[in-house]
Amino acid sequence: MDNENNIFLKENKDNLDYKEILNVILNNAYEWLVIIDDKGYIMMMSKGYKEFIGDMVPEGKHVTEVIENTKLHDIVKTGKTQIGEIQIIKGQQVIASRLPIIKDNKIIGAIGKVIFKDITDFYDMSKKIITMEKEIKYYKDQLKKQKSAKYSFSNIIGESKSLMEVKNICQRAAMSDSNVLIMGESGTGKELFAHAIHNASDRASGPFVKINCAAIPSELLESELFGYEGGAFTGAKKEGKVGKFELANGGSIFLDEIGDMPLQMQVKLLRVLQEREIERIGSTKTRPINVRIISATNKNLEEEVKTANFREDLYYRLNVMSVNIEPLRKRKDDIRPLAKALVKKLSSQMGVHVDSISEKAMAALEAYDWPGNIRELENVIERSINLLDSDRIIKVSTLPVHITQSHKTHVYIAGSTLKEQLYDVEKSIILECLNENQGNKQKTANDLDMSRTSLYQKLKSYGID
Repeated sequence: MDNENNIFLKENKDNLDYKEILNVILNNAYEWLVIIDDKGYIMMMSKGYKEFIGDMVPEGKHVTEVIENTKLHDIVKTGKTQIGEIQIIKGQQVIASRLPIIKDNKIIGAIGKVIFKDITDFYDMSKKIITMEKEIKYYKDQLKKQKSAKYSFSNIIGESKSLMEVKNICQRAAMSDSNVLIMGESGTGKELFAHAIHNASDRASGPFVKINCAAIPSELLESELFGYEGGAFTGAKKEGKVGKFELANGGSIFLDEIGDMPLQMQVKLLRVLQEREIERIGSTKTRPINVRIISATNKNLEEEVKTANFREDLYYRLNVMSVNIEPLRKRKDDIRPLAKALVKKLSSQMGVHVDSISEKAMAALEAYDWPGNIRELENVIERSINLLDSDRIIKVSTLPVHITQSHKTHVYIAGSTLKEQLYDVEKSIILECLNENQGNKQKTANDLDMSRTSLYQKLKSYGID
């Protein structure tokens, strides 16, 4: 056998430099590796494999003499690859793969790889992979939520003529790819319409990315919109950052509070609208984008243009399709259906059963002007649910004083006597003051200029301890 070893080494003398390089690769690889010739004799073996089998000079020996239960010599006969085979060596289960070495359509040898030295390594790796897949799925789902529109036109509640007209225009706008400008006071539901337009469009399967232009400092807005290359400025991530426009590619981007965008950014946004491409900070390369822009503002952009606070050319680019959502005080017909829908939504979220809204409470809601619009109405409904009595009905007494004491609520309500209405007003004032004082009865009595005894009597008559 020693003589055969010498002959083998002599035949391969010219390849020593090549072998040294290969040895470095083999000995630094995670897997255990062995290479045989077309007759099944070992040409090379990694150091780790040698140590495992207990033979530090296996070269020149037949693989069956060195590796227990090996099938590597069969590969040079069949030419068939074997992947992930379980093999027992020295009483230990390992996972091995075997591949033929082919040159000029002829099998000249084979490679054997032990990927996992112990099958428990495989199970550990499998667990890690499963965990990683779960984490990746979670972050993908979170990203999808962040980049998707939540609402459709069916989520927009109301019966007023003006709201129906706005919905009709927005539904038509959704069928085109034109830019849309949504105007209206804060709290009127501009974002809801932006979501609905995207979801009713051909871009519904694409991303919906939103950004509040007023909430981001002007010096950061450019990087948020257009992204940056790694090392573009001090504090920049070395891998760079993808901007909102790139994230929205193939879908829609919602630019909320566009009227608050700084003038220098308006110039760059105008270029994006004209060229349909963006350039990251620190880059000289432009990137084409396919994005539909939906913008919203609570400002009068025509007046902003006149005062040179908003570029006229950008205004006309954004204002291809425009809608103006009227404030709630101008569409009183929407208050009742909105209040009922909000009760259903909030009671479900809060896990509280609400039986109904009393007619007196509804009349008070309909009489109020709602400067905060739907957002304010939602807050009032939530507050009322927190103050429900045992009858689980939203009543005048659960509404804030500034609503119940509005001069427009001091009107005759059909079916109620003057005494009943005065009772409700008095109860509402006392409960509101008590709530503001966090239940401190003495302070409440002092604020209302009444004795503590009188306050207790009043509360008792209301069924409150």
